Amino acid sequence: MNKVTNRQVICDTLLKAAETDRDIVVLCSDSRGSASITPFARQYPEQFVELGIAEQNLVSVAAGMASCGKTAFAVSPASFLSTRSYEQAKIDVAYSMTNVTLVGISGGISYGALGMSHHSCQDIAAFSALPDMRVYLPSDRFQIGRLIQELLKDQKPAYVRVSRSATEDVYGEDMEFELNKAIVISEGADVMLIACGEMVPYAVKAAELLQREGISAGVIDMYCLKPLDEETILRYARQVKCLVTVEEHSYFGGLGSLTAQVTAGKYPIRVTQIALPDGHLISGTNHEVFHYYHMDGPGIANTVKITLAEVRADAVCVGN
Repeated sequence: MNKVTNRQVICDTLLKAAETDRDIVVLCSDSRGSASITPFARQYPEQFVELGIAEQNLVSVAAGMASCGKTAFAVSPASFLSTRSYEQAKIDVAYSMTNVTLVGISGGISYGALGMSHHSCQDIAAFSALPDMRVYLPSDRFQIGRLIQELLKDQKPAYVRVSRSATEDVYGEDMEFELNKAIVISEGADVMLIACGEMVPYAVKAAELLQREGISAGVIDMYCLKPLDEETILRYARQVKCLVTVEEHSYFGGLGSLTAQVTAGKYPIRVTQIALPDGHLISGTNHEVFHYYHMDGPGIANTVKITLAEVRADAVCVGN
């Protein structure tokens, strides 16, 4: 099982890029250890800025350095980066179009045992609402590496959320990657599971379970929440009986909402959202929380079966 975290790959990728690009700077808010960014700070101390527990300053200083020609990566726990420094992200980064990548580590419920204060279950909605802010939730170590490489090539604002723990491998070293293009992991005739971030491996497991029961289920990795790959969503909406979205986020304003907006306006189809409930979540490890809310492989598979049964029942009613 993979033990390499996405945050570690971010550091490794930036270390490699900094060998030939002295304009790359990394900033953090007393989080170099939890962000696995300590090796960068040690090797390139002149390209590293520690702001302390001051997320608002973190984002503003990163934007200031970017306006001076630097390629800035501001790294902080997603729960704080998406709330305390939201105004700075809105004005100093998005509105000012500065070359800043905001990296939200330990996203979603990664800090599960610490409770709601450390959850970031609203960040997709919040950052997607900002004009000129891109939003990415990569799944595994290979995808995050390719994503960071691509973001180093442009000068546009972006928010990237990664989990705290290592994610099961979905891809390999030779994976094909195109920025802002969803990845179709497998095809399905009955249902397509559209997942993002840490939920992608769970969706893959669910699809495998469904295939064993004779249900044709495919998986789309929608790591690019904004810009959303509408073309891929609509292509498969026309081919299957229903879509099921899976996300480590609130029901409101996340992947499910974005998918439903697209299909409602262009090709109406049943869209079932699997997401975190609108309430105070239980405390526990991410696996425990996902299992409790039926968001693990078996839980997702069961929701798909219920959805397909409802779709069939609706078709019978319409036929009569």
